[in-house]
Amino acid sequence: MDIDDLLQELDDNKVPGGTRDINDLTQSWIAERAAPEILPFQTALLERLMERIRQQVLELLHLNFCPILLFVGGVRELISRGFLQVIQIELVETQTGNLDPKTNFCLILIQTELERVKFLVRSYLRARIHKIDKYSIHILTTPSIRGRLSPPELSYLKSHLGLLNSHFLASFLRRFPEQLRRLDDKAGGISMVEEPDLDSAVFCKVVKDIEDNIATIPGTDAEFRLTKGDVYVVRYSAVREFVLRGEVELI
Repeated sequence: MDIDDLLQELDDNKVPGGTRDINDLTQSWIAERAAPEILPFQTALLERLMERIRQQVLELLHLNFCPILLFVGGVRELISRGFLQVIQIELVETQTGNLDPKTNFCLILIQTELERVKFLVRSYLRARIHKIDKYSIHILTTPSIRGRLSPPELSYLKSHLGLLNSHFLASFLRRFPEQLRRLDDKAGGISMVEEPDLDSAVFCKVVKDIEDNIATIPGTDAEFRLTKGDVYVVRYSAVREFVLRGEVELI
């Protein structure tokens, strides 16, 4: 371990847990937008953030804002509902919206923090829902990818596909022969299932020391070495496994 690693470790230890969670959520949002495929859902991270919000609201006990406390009991239920966590944040805003922020500076700080978390959570979930809508059949029929969804996301995916199939069937598919009505048809060597382009270019940064740090570009003989701290522009497929292991971050 060199001096840079020691300094980095000291800096990491100085970062409060709540701030680290916000930074991790920001990175997860950036990675989700940059990656061509859907990434694993950050369940534990979002649960910690929602718990932090609950603790912030409890601080308002000292301010005697009783109306705000009415929703605290339902926080844990909302936490268990995956991407519906945005509703919890809006509930906070509803309960605090009628209060005068000038009455207490602490209330202003809490509302500002909630607004920041709301933006990050919404943006993160929208990026995921966009991919779920676009690659629905591919995700549902690929177990390894389907396992990256939260339970509410999987439920949404199935409902979305059901509605889409019903709409297409009522609009035009019922006029087609029975064998041509499938949305996942692969006859004639042409697949109707849209899949993400894993060979699209991404910007990435190596954030950890990697023991086996040789990356290979699929379909070619090209190889390159991943060195901690370096930034690359490369095909996503070349660094996919490193990204999923958290050794490389998309930027």
